[in-house]
Amino acid sequence: MSTTAPTGQVDPGTRPAGEPPDAPAPPAAVRRLLDAATRANTVTVTVLAIVLALVIGAILIVVSKTGLLGEYGYFFAAPGQVLGDTWAVVANAYGNLFKGALFDPQAVSAAAGGTGTWSAAFYPLSETLTYAAPLVFTGLAVALAFRGGLFNIGAQGQAVVGGIAGGLVGFGLHLPPVLHVLVALLGAALGGGLLGGLVGALKARTGAHEVIVTIMLNYIALSFLTWLIKQPGVHDPNRTDAISKPVDANAALPSLGGANLRWNLGIALGVLAAIAVTWLLARSTTGFELRAVGANPDAARTAGMSVGRTYVVVMMLSGALAGLGGGTVLLGTAHTLTSQYAGNIGFDGITVALLGRGRPVGVVVSALLFGALYAGGNQMQQASGVAIDLVTVVQAIIVIFIAAPALVKEIFRLRGGASGVAGTLAKGW
Repeated sequence: MSTTAPTGQVDPGTRPAGEPPDAPAPPAAVRRLLDAATRANTVTVTVLAIVLALVIGAILIVVSKTGLLGEYGYFFAAPGQVLGDTWAVVANAYGNLFKGALFDPQAVSAAAGGTGTWSAAFYPLSETLTYAAPLVFTGLAVALAFRGGLFNIGAQGQAVVGGIAGGLVGFGLHLPPVLHVLVALLGAALGGGLLGGLVGALKARTGAHEVIVTIMLNYIALSFLTWLIKQPGVHDPNRTDAISKPVDANAALPSLGGANLRWNLGIALGVLAAIAVTWLLARSTTGFELRAVGANPDAARTAGMSVGRTYVVVMMLSGALAGLGGGTVLLGTAHTLTSQYAGNIGFDGITVALLGRGRPVGVVVSALLFGALYAGGNQMQQASGVAIDLVTVVQAIIVIFIAAPALVKEIFRLRGGASGVAGTLAKGW
């Protein structure tokens, strides 16, 4: 069936947002400029949200320093001194955040001069990539569900189950090195995919809301993990605490090189996953159906698409990605199952997906940013005496501004534009 509008009429999809129905459609070149302006506006809002979060973080740093805060009682007596001290405190904190996230110029200079090691120079970047790797997977998991019109809060539980499945393969089987890693990763993907597929099936067959179901499954997955690691055959017989056997060395993700560096193949796998999701959404029939159902399930059903099947498929793929996130943690750095081995990578994945506007490339960049905040936060706490909880506050503020783009636009007097995945999510709720 042709989708071309009848003569004398205009296809609504070719009009800029806010134009009346009878307005003439702009030329193709103008539409491309409008689309580019919308994308630029979205990126601008995201960057400004991060800047605002860092500014508020700087204020909190000042407030947390009792001695510096006391100087403001004598501000008018020596304003230059107070402002200088304030700048020194904030610059020192954010400087250590940068050194802990990317590189320390002194360490690089020492390594280049032969008085230091390159392992020490690359250590901050290694930590950033190590933290970012699982966030790429869980961020992609949440973003993919977003594009399908679903809100997957269960990436945490799916990551836990993925780690369990990968761990059982990792220490339960004895295979050659490369094959063992592949099978363990496949097990992690299957574990998370089955849990996600269950959510999609319940959504398709019974109409159960995915938010409620995934929240409950998070608790079930964590409770199952807590029980499992105490069972014979899984529990490490040489330990008295609740911990599993370590995964076989053949199942561990290969290191990217360097003594005392934790980075591994997980970050490369995350980038490959982002490329695969980009292709899926843009080039495949499944991706087209997924986007169509996410945009308007009623119209997709009228066009002959199976909305229920799409829900199952998207949640299985989303769960598989989250499971790979849990498997990346276990096979890459943790190597043993504990009740908290996965941390909060699933919940952080929601933030990463939101900051990345639901786009795979944005998710990768967002995961790297959050990995840098975590890695740099450790250095900031040790060297500057600023609580690492400040990093969590900065992340939360970023999310608030991303979820309320109109607030950022009002503060900076920006013109209106698309709100991206935040707007879509708000509409769904």
